[in-house]
Amino acid sequence: MKFFIDTANLDQIAEAQALGILDGVTTNPSLMAKEGIKGAENIKNHYKKICEIVTGDVSAEVISTDFEGMIREGEELAALHPQIVVKIPMIKDGVKAIKYFTDKGIKTNCTLIFSVGQALIAAKAGATYMSPFIGRLDDISTDGLGLIADIREIYDNYDFDTQILAASVRHTMHIIECAKLGADVMTGPLKAIEGLIKHPLTDIGLAKFLADYNKGVK
Repeated sequence: MKFFIDTANLDQIAEAQALGILDGVTTNPSLMAKEGIKGAENIKNHYKKICEIVTGDVSAEVISTDFEGMIREGEELAALHPQIVVKIPMIKDGVKAIKYFTDKGIKTNCTLIFSVGQALIAAKAGATYMSPFIGRLDDISTDGLGLIADIREIYDNYDFDTQILAASVRHTMHIIECAKLGADVMTGPLKAIEGLIKHPLTDIGLAKFLADYNKGVK
């Protein structure tokens, strides 16, 4: 499973990259705003900075909701760097835009997926990635992980190339469960990724080893 970090914070991206296990980055307008990045040119420059840090795909989201606007924005974003993946919302014109970019050989990430039907349409349109928001589904008492399982079954039935990018991952157990269900990619905060490293028995064991070593030194 690929590990993406979901942030626009350059320090967190660099920290995740330094671990040696980062495969890419996802962002959105809310994450950009959180970092104080405003204005089209500043946002584009920020995407370039992210691409300089990581070696994998970087999802950059369009703001337009009409076909022509998404095409214009998407082509501008794709031209910024070879690692850029154009992030398109799951709406009717978005599906058309995904098909357009697919035919042009431009990678896409179909975002804001909340149902199996939407996932099926994204795959049919040729999306490179398809992002079901499992955390937001959990927030409304709906089984986000169950959606991942259903999509995996359908995609396997028909050998779709579209990768399941589990988004809105909130915590470490989300990552583990997504891996068990066969998600191709997860994207979440650095804290959730680092949580995979930690275990109390590891801390206890290391403390014991060091204590025993220090006894021998004395």
